[in-house]
Amino acid sequence: MPQTTKRLLNIDEVSYFTGISKGTLYNWVSQRKIPFVKCNGLLRFDVEDIERWIEDNKISAREF
Repeated sequence: MPQTTKRLLNIDEVSYFTGISKGTLYNWVSQRKIPFVKCNGLLRFDVEDIERWIEDNKISAREF
């Protein structure tokens, strides 16, 4: 049987995954600063979107 991974994460899982507090995540959702999905009124985060969002917001170190 193939192993499946969860694609949609809840706020607790995204907080743990990213190290960002739930309060900050809720703020960013309300300001549309982080991608999210509403499923039957529940807040969910697509793990692929979150990983892409992390990459898109990464700031590279400067070379000296």
